[in-house]
Amino acid sequence: MVFTITDAAASRILEIAKSDSTPPVLRVAVDGGGCSGFQYIFDAGATKSEDDMIFEHSGATVVIDSVSLDLLSGCSIDYVEDLGSASFVVINPKAKAKCGCGNSFSMDI
Repeated sequence: MVFTITDAAASRILEIAKSDSTPPVLRVAVDGGGCSGFQYIFDAGATKSEDDMIFEHSGATVVIDSVSLDLLSGCSIDYVEDLGSASFVVINPKAKAKCGCGNSFSMDI
């Protein structure tokens, strides 16, 4: 099971941890809901659980629970800043459709 963290995402995780005095850990999860069926959940400074898979890059850590990992395997996380917003973005090649905000997606399971 592979999950990739970009340099930009790792850098942002480290920045958040430094400003909040929390561990450089970001939990990424998938929950039912959103306008397309599933939605991504992000939790900065999260604690690690026993059933988590741990992915590290440049000192930053992303943890994913075993249920969400089935839907996130083969994905990557990036941090994108543009004219009107800045956010973590999951690049999910298995997603069949996504909503306009990019946090909700559908896929064949």
